[in-house]
Amino acid sequence: MTEAAPPGAGPYREDAAGRRRATVFLGTALALGMSTWFSASAVIPQLRAEWDLSDTSAAWLTIAVQLGFVVGAVLSSTLNIADIVPLRTTILAGCLGAAAANLALLIADSPAEALPLRFTTGFFLAGVYPPGFKLMATWTMRKRGTALGAMSAALVLGSASPHLVNSWGGLEWTTVVLVTSLLTIVAGAVAFSFVREGPFPFPKAIFDPTQIGRVFRNRRVLLASLGYFGHMWELYAMWAWFVAFYGAHLSAGGNASRTAGPLVTFMVIGVGAFGCYLGGILGDRWGRAKTAMLSLAISGTCSLTVGLLFEGPTWLVVAVGLVWGFWIAPDSAQFSTMVTEFADQSYVGTALTLQLAVGFTLTVGTIWLIPYLEEVVSWRWAFAFLVPGPVLGLIAMSKLKRSLKAPG
Repeated sequence: MTEAAPPGAGPYREDAAGRRRATVFLGTALALGMSTWFSASAVIPQLRAEWDLSDTSAAWLTIAVQLGFVVGAVLSSTLNIADIVPLRTTILAGCLGAAAANLALLIADSPAEALPLRFTTGFFLAGVYPPGFKLMATWTMRKRGTALGAMSAALVLGSASPHLVNSWGGLEWTTVVLVTSLLTIVAGAVAFSFVREGPFPFPKAIFDPTQIGRVFRNRRVLLASLGYFGHMWELYAMWAWFVAFYGAHLSAGGNASRTAGPLVTFMVIGVGAFGCYLGGILGDRWGRAKTAMLSLAISGTCSLTVGLLFEGPTWLVVAVGLVWGFWIAPDSAQFSTMVTEFADQSYVGTALTLQLAVGFTLTVGTIWLIPYLEEVVSWRWAFAFLVPGPVLGLIAMSKLKRSLKAPG
């Protein structure tokens, strides 16, 4: 068995035009739909003044989304929602629910009121992200890594977009929230109206809650998921706190620009979209585990070194940030692609959603940890504590490569 071998390999013909159409519309839906994820995090500087926001409260505005996603994903996995309910319907419902919860922030006037709304936003986004990946996987087998890389690219752009909106300068935080909510509504409409299931559907499933306990008994799914968990230990902490790191760097250098921080953060996160697409191509041609190992090695090195540049020249901080942002993202789609290939084909949605649930649970710890570490060891070393994640991922991918070379 080779690493990129599609499940059920055999003679078949792909609908190239249909795949491209699905990539465009579903990618657009994910990019727009995931914009609510960081809508509150992107406007933390404004909320600090309006709500007298502490560092702890600021961290919880992001953590609450992660926790909501985890609860939504676990519920979805337990009920096999992504394998039973039509995927377009699930995505539409998730987008509408996330948009409504995000819009409700406009009537909140304190962190205590905002946190349940952020939790609810994450809960509904669990109905957007995993089903979107499964739906795209039905459109291709031999180029599945590239296709899911494109979906990851869309997710990255969606996550970065609130920072772009915030970088326009002079905007009220309410405008950022309103714009991202409207984009998410449009996302649901696009997915429901223009994306159908592809020519390679997964086998139909029946409700079986015991499947959630069987996912990680598959050794290859377990190793792919351990790689993903290491990746997630690093990813969202970097996405959540780079804006604060870069803003502190500018302030230390006497630069009080209000727009530079959000704009550079958008660039650092957004460049990962190109990394995701390249990772998809490399995964299909070179091997998924090898591609993930390259990504983990480079991103881990950047997390170790970027803080050492805190007092250095701004151009160098930006350059390392862009390299970090590019390589921190490509492995995500490869881990998801491996699950679609190695898992029980009737319950791919359940396996994907469970993988994501555990991964996002880990992000809660690192998102909380970074501001605490910044106070204790300063920005010079705070991001270095993310390195164990890529190390775990490298170990898991090394074991997976050996497994794939073994007979049987």
